[in-house]
Amino acid sequence: MQRLVALMLLTAFSSVTLTACNTMAGAGKDVQKAGEKVEQKAEDCKDAKC
Repeated sequence: MQRLVALMLLTAFSSVTLTACNTMAGAGKDVQKAGEKVEQKAEDCKDAKC
């Protein structure tokens, strides 16, 4: 019985951990794209195009 509970807890913990990793990876990509747009706008303004 204890092995079953331990296995269930391990499975639940693994699922939550993997989901969190994918969520953070997606958020990182969104932040990276936003940063690229800000960088491009800054480059445009540096050349007096804004």
